[in-house]
This record gives sequence, C-alpha cells and structure tokens, in this order.
Amino acid sequence: MQTIYTKVKVHNEVELCETSDMDVKSRIEKTLLENRISYYIKWYKQGFFWNSKNVCVFCVNENSKDEAEELINGLAGENGDKIRFLMSKSKDCFF
Repeated sequence: MQTIYTKVKVHNEVELCETSDMDVKSRIEKTLLENRISYYIKWYKQGFFWNSKNVCVFCVNENSKDEAEELINGLAGENGDKIRFLMSKSKDCFF
C-alpha cells in the first residue's frame, strides 16, 4: 500500500547559512518572510570553548535557494562577518 506522499519529492532542504547574532537572525527571518520564502531554523548549542553561543542554521527548499542566497547576500554587505554561508544538503529526515 502506498501513501499519497510516495510520489512527492521530500527531504530537499538546503542548509543555507548560519549566524549566532540574534539581530542578524531577525533580519534574515524578516527578509525571507517578506519575499515569501519558506524556511526552518535548526538550533545548535555550542560547547564550552565556544563561549556557549547558540547558533541557528537557516534551511530552505532547494528550489528557493538561489533567491534566498541573493537576498541574504544583500544583508551580508552590512553584517558579512556575522553570516556564514553553508550551502549543504540538510541531513534531517523527518519521516
């Protein structure tokens, strides 16, 4: 028996960029929402030697990757040292 999701392509998210600055995170979120780009955020807690900063990774669908990258590059001009681009396939599997 097959579900209706069998033919749908899933797990095609790309880890776009990461930041530990919450102001930059808010700007990225606002930019993505204004341009109707779907995203989700993964949180990583850094270890003791990283001054315990939380790092958030923005993940987008690979179909929106180019547009999202262009928009965030516009923000990177102001906050280039606080945004790190990853551009790697997300390893998360939700179902």
